[in-house]
Amino acid sequence: MPAGSQKLTAARREEIIDACAQLYEIMPFKKITLGTIGQKTSFTRTSIYNYFETKEEIFLALLEREYRAWVADLRELSLCEMPKAQFPAAFSSVLERRNCMLKLMSMNLYDLESGSRIENLVSFKREYNNSMRAVTDCLQMHYPFITDEDAQQFIYAFFPFLFGIYPYTSVSEKQHRAMTIAGVEYRKHTVAQITCSLVEKLIESLKKGKG
Repeated sequence: MPAGSQKLTAARREEIIDACAQLYEIMPFKKITLGTIGQKTSFTRTSIYNYFETKEEIFLALLEREYRAWVADLRELSLCEMPKAQFPAAFSSVLERRNCMLKLMSMNLYDLESGSRIENLVSFKREYNNSMRAVTDCLQMHYPFITDEDAQQFIYAFFPFLFGIYPYTSVSEKQHRAMTIAGVEYRKHTVAQITCSLVEKLIESLKKGKG
C-alpha cells in the first residue's frame, strides 16, 4: 500500500474513532450506530465499512487508543523521581485522566470482542499487554523491592478493579434518586481517591510479604 494511502487510511480511522468518542460522551452505547457515527465524519456512512465492519470494532479501537494513552502516561510516570509515599497518589491521578477508558471497561467487553474481527482483537490485546508491562515498570522503578511475581500479584488485584470503578464514581441523577428511594447510602468519591486507597494497600501488602 502506498505511503499516501496508509496515511489516509490512518487519518480516516482516527476520524471515525473521534466521532465515536464524541457521541459516547452524550449518548449511551446502545443508541450509537454506524449511521450516527457516519453523520459526524467527513465521508459517507458506507465508507466506514472500508475501515470497520461493526460498531463494536470502532468501540474496541477507541478502547485501544485509551489504553495507548494510559501507557504513555505510565511510562512518563516511571521516569519521574518522587518520594515513595507520593507514588500511589501520582499513579491514581494518571488513571483519573482516562475516564473514557474506565467507562468503556465498565461495559460488556465480551460483546466488543466477540463483535470484532481477529486482527482488531489482536491489536487491542497487544495494547492491553503493554499496559500491564507499563504498570509493572512503574512499580519496579519506584519500589525496587518489587519482583516480577509481586507485580503479577498487584496486576491480578488491580486490573479486575479497573472494570468496576466507573459505576462507583460516575452516578447519574436517575441512579442517585433510585439509591435514595431504596435506602442505599452513597458517598461520592473520585477515581483518584478510590484508586489511591487500593494502591496503598496493595503495596503495603507486598512490603509485608518481604518480612
